[in-house]
Amino acid sequence: MDSVEKGAATSVSNPRGRPSRGRPPKLQRNSRGGQGRGVEKPPHLAALILARGGSKGIPLKNIKHLAGVPLIGWVLRAALDSGAFQSVWVSTDHDEIENVAKQFGAQVHRRSSEVSKDSSTSLDAIIEFLNYHNEVDIVGNIQATSPCLHPTDLQKVAEMIREEGYDSVFSVVRRHQFRWSEIQKGVREVTEPLNLNPAKRPRRQDWDGELYENGSFYFAKRHLIEMGYLQGGKMAYYEMRAEHSVDIDVDIDWPIAEQRVLRYGYFGKEKLKEIKLLVCNIDGCLTNGHIYVSGDQKEIISYDVKDAIGISLLKKSGIEVRLISERACSKQTLSSLKLDCKMEVSISDKLAVVDEWRKEMGLCWKEVAYLGNEVSDEECLKRVGLSGAPADACSTAQKAVGYICKCNGGRGAIREFAEHIFLLMEKVSHLYSRFQLQPPCRRTSNIIFNPNPQLNVSPLITQCFYLPELVVKVLLNTVLKKVGLSPFH
Repeated sequence: MDSVEKGAATSVSNPRGRPSRGRPPKLQRNSRGGQGRGVEKPPHLAALILARGGSKGIPLKNIKHLAGVPLIGWVLRAALDSGAFQSVWVSTDHDEIENVAKQFGAQVHRRSSEVSKDSSTSLDAIIEFLNYHNEVDIVGNIQATSPCLHPTDLQKVAEMIREEGYDSVFSVVRRHQFRWSEIQKGVREVTEPLNLNPAKRPRRQDWDGELYENGSFYFAKRHLIEMGYLQGGKMAYYEMRAEHSVDIDVDIDWPIAEQRVLRYGYFGKEKLKEIKLLVCNIDGCLTNGHIYVSGDQKEIISYDVKDAIGISLLKKSGIEVRLISERACSKQTLSSLKLDCKMEVSISDKLAVVDEWRKEMGLCWKEVAYLGNEVSDEECLKRVGLSGAPADACSTAQKAVGYICKCNGGRGAIREFAEHIFLLMEKVSHLYSRFQLQPPCRRTSNIIFNPNPQLNVSPLITQCFYLPELVVKVLLNTVLKKVGLSPFH
C-alpha cells in the first residue's frame, strides 16, 4: 500500500540551482489565451526532463547505464507510461542524449548555449522551453537523476494540478534526522539542537519526522514560471515513499542506486514473471565473435569461464539455457565446451525457433529471456519478457533491449546477465511473498547450503535462492555472526 500523502506547503525552499527570488506570490487562477467561452480544452501538461551534456560530477551522467538502462530512461519510461502528459520532452544540448531520448519515445527540445552553462539554472532552461512552446500550460519538471520514480506518483500529481486547482506541486520525502546548528571553525560557540530536546529524545516510532524536498519533480503552471517561480500560488507538496526517493549526484551514489532501482524501480507496464528459459546467441555473446582456423581447417573459438559459470548457476536455479546461431557453427567444437545446452545453428529465422522452444516448454513469452547482439536477434529481443545485449552489441540490438551489459560478448556478458536475472527473480519472489501468492514453480538451488545445522536458515533460503552466491554468503555470514556461530568461507 502506498504511503503517499499530499498537503498544503507552508514553508518552501528554493529548487536546487535556482537563486532566491523572495517569497513566492499568491496567485489567482489565470485563464490564458483569450479564447472564447466555448468548450475549454484541457490544459496542456508537458513533462520536461532537463539533461545537459556538460555534467561535471559524472561525464554524460544522464545517459550512463544504471542497471542496464540509461539513467534518463528510467524517468522517461515512468512519464510516458503514466499517461498523465500530453507531451514528454527532453531539453538537451547534446547529440547522444537526444538520440537516447528519441529512442525511449520522447520529443527533444535543443536548448541554446545560453541556458547550457554551468551557471545556468533549471528555471532558465524551463522558461526558454516555454518560449518555444506556446501550447504548453503546465510544466512537470522531472529530474533525470530520480530513477525510482513511478507512474502512479505522476498521475496523482497531475490530478492535483488539474482537478484540485493547485498552481504548483513538488515532491518531498519524510526523514527522521535530528538537526544541529553548525559551528564555524575558530568560533567559540556550542552547537544547539534545531529540532529536538536532547533531554527527551523521541523514539523513531514516536516521531513523525520532517518533510524535505527530494528534487524528483516540480510541477508549475505557466504564469507562475513566467514570473520566475517554480513554487508559489496555491502550493502543495507530494510525499513520495522513502524507498522511491533516490537522487544521484556523485559516483559513490551509483552502486547504491543500482541496487535500489533493481528492488524498487519501475520496469514497465508488463508485470515481471519468473524466467524459465534463457536463449543466448553464440557468436558475440557466448564468444567474442572471433574465429580462429587451424592449419587442418578446424574452427577454434574462445569463451570466458565466467560465462560458463553463469550458465551453470542458471541451470542450478532451474532455468533452461539454450544456444542459437545464424552461422553454421561447428557443433563438435561447441560440444567440447561441455556446457550441456541444447543448441541450434544455421538458423535464418531465430524467432521461429525460439517460439517453438517456448511452446515445447509450455511457456509464455514473458517467461523467456534472450541475450543477443546482432540485427538477426532484434525480433526475439522485442518479443521476450527480459532482453539483454553485451556492451559491444550492434546499435540495433542495443535499442531493442531492456538491459545493456557492462561486459563485452565472450568476456563475461552471460554471467552479468545471469546475475541480473537472479536479482529480478528475487524481486518477483518478493512480490509473491508480499501478496501471499505462490509462484508458478518454486525451485530450490544447489548454491545455498546450511553450514551450521543448529541454525534454521530455511526462511533465508526461501528469500535468497535467486541471489548471486557471493551475496548469499555475505547475508548468511551476517546472520551467523549475530547469533554467535562461526561463519563459513
